Amino acid sequence: MTRLSMVCLLVTLLTSTMATARGEDWPQFRGPNATGISTSTNLPVTFSKSENVLWSADLGTGIACPIVASGRVFTTTMSDAQTFAIVCLDAATGKEAWRSEFDTGPLPAIMSPNTQASSTPAADDQRVYVYFSTLGLLALDATDGKLLWKHPIPLPTYLLGWGAAHSPIVYENMVLFNQDDDLAPFLLAVDKYTGEQLWKTPRPEMLAGYAVPVICRAGAQEDIVIAGSGKLKGYNPENGQERWTCNTLLRTIMTTPAVKDDLVYVSLQSYGDTERVLKYALLQWKDTNQDGKLAKSELDEAFWSKFDRGDTNGDGFLIDDEIDAAFQAPTNMVGGGNIVQAIRGGGTGDVTKTNVVWSIDNKAPSNISSPLVSSGRLFLVKKGGISASFAADSGDTLWEKKRIRNFGNYYASPVAGDGKIYVMGENGFVVVLKDAPKLEILAKNDMGESCIATPAIADGRIFVRTLTKLYCFSNEKQ
Repeated sequence: MTRLSMVCLLVTLLTSTMATARGEDWPQFRGPNATGISTSTNLPVTFSKSENVLWSADLGTGIACPIVASGRVFTTTMSDAQTFAIVCLDAATGKEAWRSEFDTGPLPAIMSPNTQASSTPAADDQRVYVYFSTLGLLALDATDGKLLWKHPIPLPTYLLGWGAAHSPIVYENMVLFNQDDDLAPFLLAVDKYTGEQLWKTPRPEMLAGYAVPVICRAGAQEDIVIAGSGKLKGYNPENGQERWTCNTLLRTIMTTPAVKDDLVYVSLQSYGDTERVLKYALLQWKDTNQDGKLAKSELDEAFWSKFDRGDTNGDGFLIDDEIDAAFQAPTNMVGGGNIVQAIRGGGTGDVTKTNVVWSIDNKAPSNISSPLVSSGRLFLVKKGGISASFAADSGDTLWEKKRIRNFGNYYASPVAGDGKIYVMGENGFVVVLKDAPKLEILAKNDMGESCIATPAIADGRIFVRTLTKLYCFSNEKQ
């Protein structure tokens, strides 16, 4: 073997070793492209705050999901009432590598169970990207937590006071951030190296929602896809221009779609039937004297200009259809309901009549927990521990409205790996199911504390965020 050949072989072996050492990443909300799917093997079935614990760490209050990138775990918390912290831990040991803190200033109101530290970070090999309502988008050095850049974001405003919980993602050289609020919703792309704006696309037809952007490739076309009020839309990553719209969704969007190949799966529940447009929710929650009409004083000052737009007769009140005219786009007067759909990505223009592969109603979709597509099946869970599963290609029912023996709310989304599905309940129990065509419960594991955040899976480890702690569970010690 020549010296040159030996050098090439050593470089190849070193590169291979480095790639192996890096392991699996879970770099954003719900892992790669928000699928909730891990390639890990030998994942634990039974675990608790005292069983199969590789390590645990005290964090402080927060509900942001943990993420994993290049052997580091990132999450956020509130160190005190007005101090926001990004925390980096070694994924193998739980040892804190760094903690970067920021003064938030006065904070907007927020509705439980949301907390101020609710946005899930995103990361690549070199940086971690974080959003906070009063600070905007931040980029920190992944190795030491040093602030690299800061991009201001308008403070979101919500008619019903839900509070900020939008999460960024990294796509190629961009950080993408979608903020659907009730005042001025938009999709933003900034340069991940500098934080400079690349483009910003208004989404004026949208109401408040929390769907994370996903990426869908259909043929040669790759789109940024976002679920919003009434419409699933695809955008050109190069310039943010809208490429297509599928107008089949509901009024309120909390869940994030799941993408498999060129299909986008959505599961949505928006309270009320198709006739329940926004005015009914506003009259229920904002009409404080219950006189059947909205006065300007019953709304946040940020919405007074919209109020004036709807008050066409100038009597100082919004009544009946004036409410919708003020706050909902005339091209998107969509109501409530329950739907589960598979929509083919790609195309141009209005694809409503061409791209819906299948659609079913009233099959136990969740209004919070996002759908999981694994092993050719779509899995859903909702309040009460009610689950359902469908064939991903056809929508045929595998099971419907079956309980997983853990009553309560489900804010976290299911994740899967190693032939298992992990379902986190707000009450602190993680139910482990077999990833199979029939419902089979393998374990019910007690974390001992409320859980809102979706778990992360990487390198055979499960990272579970409770309200105040982070646990790493693994079979490594066995």
